[in-house]
Amino acid sequence: MPIGKQIRMNSLFNKSTGNSVCIAADHGGIAGSMEGIDNPAELVRQCTAGGADCILTTRGFARAAADAWDRQTALLLRLTGGFTVLGGKFQEEMISSPQAAVEYGAAGAAVTVKFGHEREGEFTRNASLVADECARLGLPLMIEAMAKGKDLEPTDPEGVKLASRAAMEIGADIVKTYYTGDPDSFREVVEGCPVPILILGGPKTGGNAQVISDTYYAMQAGARGIAMGRNIWQQDNVPAMIEAMAGLVHEGWSIQRAMDHIR
Repeated sequence: MPIGKQIRMNSLFNKSTGNSVCIAADHGGIAGSMEGIDNPAELVRQCTAGGADCILTTRGFARAAADAWDRQTALLLRLTGGFTVLGGKFQEEMISSPQAAVEYGAAGAAVTVKFGHEREGEFTRNASLVADECARLGLPLMIEAMAKGKDLEPTDPEGVKLASRAAMEIGADIVKTYYTGDPDSFREVVEGCPVPILILGGPKTGGNAQVISDTYYAMQAGARGIAMGRNIWQQDNVPAMIEAMAGLVHEGWSIQRAMDHIR
């Protein structure tokens, strides 16, 4: 691995554990101001204090929180988007570039590929070209790998397994994807994808017990951490939730210890 990419990967992942607590705060471009991300600087301060390794977000969020950023928390800049909840079609477009990520001081770039979508070829081509440029710049690339298809649930083990491997094949250094719901099937996903996998959170759940449980079992199955948003910063005690994630990902906390901490 080129030295520049290695140094940046060490910013995204805790060097002592090889794992990462990534807080996703890239929702504002889709849904506007939301509880939990309405004050970007405050969320960055909470992430830094709680032990998050990086924040996945947009250019606007990064600018709004520039004074709060700390060198121990890396920036992962989102390069795809281009739709809002007003439009109804959640279809990715390229809205930024790896060069912009470098100019913003980001340690990595992120794109989404929806495998199985009718525009799968276009999404794949765009991500592949981004991977080429990231390689030239020594910039790690995260691909959010989503399996789409008729009658296919997002957490379907075979769909997640295929999408994760396909993302790696087109140049992902890191894959962000769904936890399949049980450690045995997720272990197969990890074994079939030889780059670090971070599990996403998806829509906010009714409570935090499911998030804690999924994170614990995903880590047992070989995940290298989380890339979660609403299930972190829309909880009642955000700092404690981030600390609990750091405990699960970096210190091997049990489910009970994490639950006790956030209580």
